[in-house]
Amino acid sequence: MSDLYNKSLITTQDWEKEWLDEVLALAKEMKKHRYEKPYTEILKDRTFLMFFYNPSVRTRQSFEAAATELGGHAQFLQPKTMRLKSKGKAGETIEDAANVMGRYAVGLGIRILEDAIEEYGAGDALLREYAKYGSIPVVSMAHDKYHPCQGLSDLMGLQEHIGDVKGKKITMMWGYSSMVRSWSSVQEDILLLPRYGMNFTLTYPEGFDLDPEVIKEAKKNAEKAGATFEITHDRFEAVKGADAIYARNWMSPFRYIIGKEEEKKLALKYKDWRLTKELYALTNNAYFIHPMPIDRGNEVDDEVASGPRSIIYDIAENRLHVQKAIMALTMAKNWR
Repeated sequence: MSDLYNKSLITTQDWEKEWLDEVLALAKEMKKHRYEKPYTEILKDRTFLMFFYNPSVRTRQSFEAAATELGGHAQFLQPKTMRLKSKGKAGETIEDAANVMGRYAVGLGIRILEDAIEEYGAGDALLREYAKYGSIPVVSMAHDKYHPCQGLSDLMGLQEHIGDVKGKKITMMWGYSSMVRSWSSVQEDILLLPRYGMNFTLTYPEGFDLDPEVIKEAKKNAEKAGATFEITHDRFEAVKGADAIYARNWMSPFRYIIGKEEEKKLALKYKDWRLTKELYALTNNAYFIHPMPIDRGNEVDDEVASGPRSIIYDIAENRLHVQKAIMALTMAKNWR
């Protein structure tokens, strides 16, 4: 059993695989014994701070529920209601804010996506700065580069339905949407799933490349686990024989150069990139996964998103259990 107390989680890539195994094992136990002791008292009378630069649906709900079910409290914070230093605006520095927050709470979650930053990587840098100066663990609640809680929830859901995922094929496919989505969720899975031996195929239209450093690390992860990692621009070939399929939009590398409206126009050229029921039929009766919200009719057909092999709601529930496990292991001492 490892000692993860006070350890920040900004991406699963920063953690040893056995630490991730521990989170998943505890999350599954917590799911089975959801309202039972000792789990309901792990964070008794303690506070978890939630810092939202961007809004959410599942993230706020699941983290607040997680804190409550652990016996604690989650406090909702927004930068616009705080006196924080930012570009062209005087205020409290990250160093000062992080140090003070550590005096009030046992953990800090931060959510900062593409619309809240001016360049790729700024969100990741902000989380790491809070982790550097603070005395409590920082957990990414989704940022511009990674989304560890979603990645672990995806993996947990696949394990629940497939069993051992080693040797199974997952296809991640770019899907058309005007939502201009960040790279966070897709890059987390690109890193995490090959570590567990999944054969990973990534397919997207030319011009929608992801972070080259993330791709480089994902290939290393796959090689180490005896898995494959492939990139293709032929979605029809990519989905063939897939045991799991993930169709989601993501922005191009030019997003911060051309702006959001031009990015939408760029995506419009590929409206046919949708996981249709005909395309899905080429898979190995694949499980459909997605972090949600789903842009139905654009990223994916309703018949697939609401089909018998869709496990999107199981994975959404798993966010709660994974986050409880992370909070228990990083924010509480001597509870087991």
